[in-house]
Amino acid sequence: MTGSAGTKATTEKVSEGRALALDSFMRLLARKPFERISLGEVADEAKMPLAELRAAFGSTFDMLSGFLREVDSKVLAAPTDDMEDEPARDRLVDVLMRRLDVLAPHKAALRSLMDSARRNPFFALALNKLSVRSQQWMLAAARIDTAGLKGAVRAQGLALVFGRVLQTFLSDDDPALARTMAALDRELARGERALGLIEGAVCLATGRRGRRGTASLAAPETPVPPDAPVMA
Repeated sequence: MTGSAGTKATTEKVSEGRALALDSFMRLLARKPFERISLGEVADEAKMPLAELRAAFGSTFDMLSGFLREVDSKVLAAPTDDMEDEPARDRLVDVLMRRLDVLAPHKAALRSLMDSARRNPFFALALNKLSVRSQQWMLAAARIDTAGLKGAVRAQGLALVFGRVLQTFLSDDDPALARTMAALDRELARGERALGLIEGAVCLATGRRGRRGTASLAAPETPVPPDAPVMA
């Protein structure tokens, strides 16, 4: 019993340390570029020993990954039963708007990340990988298939869509987010128009014939431009 209680206390301490470190990391990110944030600075900001920080995270990039996992979890925890009978696109819009609500308190940090990605294409690629993983979960939350190569194409396409929408979101001070919602609708429409070409490529690669009229989402018509890094 004593061992069990001790293990539980240790787990709770690590969990609290993760939350404290993430909050501190995001505050620093709002003030300075990602590439200039050191592990020692995060520990100082969190007022925690380096040993405790190491128990929670392996690197500052690990903290960024942890932040996005936290965002995913908050979006996925919201009930979606009221959207079950809605079209796939409406379900996805609902999920992505909930994601933007979760990201809203961190706009300064997100702007900082985008600036770093513009300066460093390798960092932008790493952010894209994190974003694709998150968007797989967003598709799952919207009850859109994420299996196989077709699912991977959808996730990458949605990551590109969300990266473009995020740029509008970061400059949208309207509480109703009218510009952001319009951008989301526009970018999803672009993705749907491109689906015919993407669907054919996926079916060729997998040896299956695509069905016409499938309600799916894939990559936008053009790759994301250098000034629109994909993330979050």
